[in-house]
Amino acid sequence: MQKQTDIAIIGAGHAGVEAALAAARMGLNTVLFTLSLDAIANMPCNPSIGGTAKGHLVYEIDALGGEMGRAADAVTLQSRTLNTGKGAAVRSKRVQADRLAYRSYMKNRVENTERLDVVQEEIVDIITENTENGKKISAVVTRLGDVWQVRAAVICAGTYLGGKIFVGSNTRESGPDGQLPADMLTSALIREGIEMRRFKTGTPQRIDSRSIDYSKLELQEGEKNPLPFCWSTDKEKYAALESVPCHIVYTSAATHSVIKENIHKSAMYGGMIHGIGPRYCPSIEDKIVRFADKERHQLFVEPTGVGTNEMYLQGFSTSMPADVQYEMLRTLPGFENAKIMRYAYAIEYDCADPTQLLPTLEFKNISGLYGAGQFNGTSGYEEAAAQGLVAGANAALKLLGKEPLVLSRASSYIGTLIDDLVTKGTNEPYRMMTSRSEFRLLLRQDNADFRLTPMGYACGLVGEDQWKQFEERRERVEREIKRLGETTVPPSEKVNSLLAEYESTPITTGAKLAELLRRPQIDLAALRKIDENAPALDRADLESVETAVKYEGYIKKQQEEAIRQKKLEDMLLPADVDYKQISGLRIEAAEKLNKIRPQSVGQASRISGVNPADISVLIIRFKDKRGN
Repeated sequence: MQKQTDIAIIGAGHAGVEAALAAARMGLNTVLFTLSLDAIANMPCNPSIGGTAKGHLVYEIDALGGEMGRAADAVTLQSRTLNTGKGAAVRSKRVQADRLAYRSYMKNRVENTERLDVVQEEIVDIITENTENGKKISAVVTRLGDVWQVRAAVICAGTYLGGKIFVGSNTRESGPDGQLPADMLTSALIREGIEMRRFKTGTPQRIDSRSIDYSKLELQEGEKNPLPFCWSTDKEKYAALESVPCHIVYTSAATHSVIKENIHKSAMYGGMIHGIGPRYCPSIEDKIVRFADKERHQLFVEPTGVGTNEMYLQGFSTSMPADVQYEMLRTLPGFENAKIMRYAYAIEYDCADPTQLLPTLEFKNISGLYGAGQFNGTSGYEEAAAQGLVAGANAALKLLGKEPLVLSRASSYIGTLIDDLVTKGTNEPYRMMTSRSEFRLLLRQDNADFRLTPMGYACGLVGEDQWKQFEERRERVEREIKRLGETTVPPSEKVNSLLAEYESTPITTGAKLAELLRRPQIDLAALRKIDENAPALDRADLESVETAVKYEGYIKKQQEEAIRQKKLEDMLLPADVDYKQISGLRIEAAEKLNKIRPQSVGQASRISGVNPADISVLIIRFKDKRGN
């Protein structure tokens, strides 16, 4: 059958859902293809959203009009803020999510979005046509033989492409969670000139909660009065949610002994797995080998939902055989009689080299074809959702004839993520971390909306309700920052008593409220004891105000650095130049530049193998090619 739509989204995981919602909300007829309607936005691994740097991504997705934050708020079982003992730049929200409820929420959302159709079918081929500017996508083909004429397509295949499951020596073709794999699309992509590679990841066992002795585990409660991810979530209701506890357990010498004795049975160490795994989320056997000096490893026992007995054992990912999994598990305190409901497994899958993509996430060699999520070599729900949102939006913007959405490194972690992928590439599943950004103090959770909501509104992702609420919040915060900077308090017994209470030096002359707030010991809660004219602000506003004032000097320094970097980003490079013909460039640099095809001198400066001397050559050669 011949069918037609504007945009096809291939895969309905976290990337696919955000891509489909973005494209449809921007007015394009969109079809979301999935291997199973029951696996939309599935969490085959950790039942959580957020975490270090990942929480930043969720706030940014929400600020741009995406859905992940809203969904996470709706199904939160427990919320915690990580790194509270550190600076504001690295504090990250993480929630335990009800896995089934999250999936149900997203399924309902995509099914009830205008201009968005959901079809349970496997895409096995893509059709391109030649134009005077090269190839462009023209159709996608289903396993049942339907041909969908499209103007753009976004591949969000997750770990399904060529998926292969490993449990010891037992292997089978499979997607995550026992779903069907996607067997045929990889060969079609290779035929079209897309370079593919093989990565792997894994997941731990799911344990029957009734078989765990929690008295032997360390209790981990959620934080009190948490703030939500999403701008539209009722803050009071969210703060009052009943938190479901998690627990902590540690491996022991006995655990390590079992693993070492059976290491040859691991699919990874037995030589059966050839894909490259994530460095920052290794299997438990990999931890034992790589960190042999460690006497124990921390594991987290986390609920997967309120309507199930399944407990997730974070940190115990393995590809050991089933019998060894039981032997390992029962060395853990409290797990002596544990029952496994789902066995741990490793999974290999096909993905694309992301350096083939433009910063819009469009393939350089096929106009209208985009990639997002684990298909681009990343690891994690949040990284996937962020890419899906950008890819879906850019597919829509291209068809609408509008300027693309390209986020800079100074604007967001999403911009950092995409720039790392398309400029540097990755040799392993990429995971976002705060250390990857040189602008961490600018890219905080509390100011994600200030940085990105205007961009989302300009390109049609952010609706009028969100925009109105944002403008009101921006006005409140800016007004309060200004008031603190202009209000002077004279020395008095009340003021100095407060300062003494917080072990801060007393004042002998008048001081601005902002000056007092910048003292390490003083926060806004303390300051308000002497600030009689303080306006009523909610916790989110107070957090933004306090951080902006306290870190003002450091923020200005990073802003100045961002401005300097922007000058290089504005120095554009021609798309058709042969860098091997430019005198003064080293051979390695010319080869890397010809492969990546950077759009600016700034992007070129971040390519591995291109050094400062090479950048000087480019600046001199293309000094007149500046953007606006």
